[in-house]
Amino acid sequence: MQVRLSQSGPASVRAVRRKALLVGVAILACAGVAPAQAETISSALTRAYGNNPDLNQQRAATRAVDENVPKATAGYRPTITGQAQAGVQYLGTNATSTGTGAVIQTHTTPGMFGVTVSQNIWNGNRTINGVRQADSQVLGSREQLRQSEQLLLANAAAAYMNVLRDTATLNLNNNNVEVLAEQLRLTEGRFRIGELTRTDVAQAQAALEQGRASAIVAQATLAASLAAYRQYIGVEAKSLDPARPLDRLVPRSLTDAINRAQAEHPLIQAALHNVDITALSVKINEGALMPSVDASANVSRSFEQQGLVGMHATTASVAGTLTVPFYDGGLTYSSIRQSKELLAQARLQADLQRDQVRAQVVSAWGQWDASARVIQSTQAAVRAAEIALNGVREEAKVGQRTTIEVLNQQQALLQSRVNLISAQRDRVVNSYALLSAVGQLSARSLGLRVSSYDPGVHYDQVKGKWFGTGIPDGR
Repeated sequence: MQVRLSQSGPASVRAVRRKALLVGVAILACAGVAPAQAETISSALTRAYGNNPDLNQQRAATRAVDENVPKATAGYRPTITGQAQAGVQYLGTNATSTGTGAVIQTHTTPGMFGVTVSQNIWNGNRTINGVRQADSQVLGSREQLRQSEQLLLANAAAAYMNVLRDTATLNLNNNNVEVLAEQLRLTEGRFRIGELTRTDVAQAQAALEQGRASAIVAQATLAASLAAYRQYIGVEAKSLDPARPLDRLVPRSLTDAINRAQAEHPLIQAALHNVDITALSVKINEGALMPSVDASANVSRSFEQQGLVGMHATTASVAGTLTVPFYDGGLTYSSIRQSKELLAQARLQADLQRDQVRAQVVSAWGQWDASARVIQSTQAAVRAAEIALNGVREEAKVGQRTTIEVLNQQQALLQSRVNLISAQRDRVVNSYALLSAVGQLSARSLGLRVSSYDPGVHYDQVKGKWFGTGIPDGR
């Protein structure tokens, strides 16, 4: 899009005007035919979903939390240790009883090796509750991962649309410079034949320089948007296809959006899992006040060699141990009280998270709902500005308008078209933001052609492992 010139202008001016009218809307329109090999918003989001470093590190963090489960289930399993000992022993004695005062020296090589197996039978349900707590930690980390995916997709969509918007805005400003340069040429021509004054020429020159400054700013803004696109998508932005808002996925009403968010938003679900984690911490600490029962078995073989004489002995034992805690200086009682306070805090945080999510949904809904009306208003503003500019130009021909009035109206039309581009961008971005606020922005809901990352695969691989230091799938 670009500002118009008078219909009576030369052919070169009319060509610039026609070009200006098409730039912008053709780039940022919500529907249209894309050029060959154009990047679509779906393909861009697919790249981001599969390759974004921030999302990948969050996935690694989730896999690390999975290891809390086998660590907790280790309490169900026996502990096996081996012992071995070897050495040299010297003994020297005086044989005073014989009256000779002779010294008797002996050298022996004692040693021992054995195996001990220990198994906890009951420890106040601390192992059971520890496993449950680890499972809740896994579920909470998955919700945090889901939130990270939402934020990435929303930010990547915004980066995509920012490049479209800023490209169109730059083209508008570049075309505006062409129009203003032509306007200055015509003004100088009319000045030379005495129709206009030097003031009119100066005003046209000032408008041209201001247009060039705006184009420079637009170029810098586009450079920043291209950098953000590279950050989120992982590749340089080239030919981008126009995008549509996600109206088909948006809830039917604000009430419906709030209800969905309260039931499905990952931050709320993560907060509820945190309540479970802290509640189980209370039970684990209370279990420290209860007796524990352990069983152990030991097999060992000892030997001692003295010269050519050797002695060997084998020992085997099985024992049960009952440990009853009486008092540990108040440490356990303090831990219980502390965990109860943390539980109360977690419940309050869950309530706070519900309120925050609700506020985000209301805000996102308002912005999304308003963006459609903003587009209608800016479209009307563009039409009105076009009519006004044509009228001002015609009136300027008969001396009823000054050059500065024509330039001001031309600038008003440019700004209206820039506003329309921004409104079209906001409509798309706000739809992604609303779906994220509701908690339903995902690769699956968007229909991205990508294998969705399933955190349950790694969990199933490690939850029952008894041995091994290798990471599943080579990670």
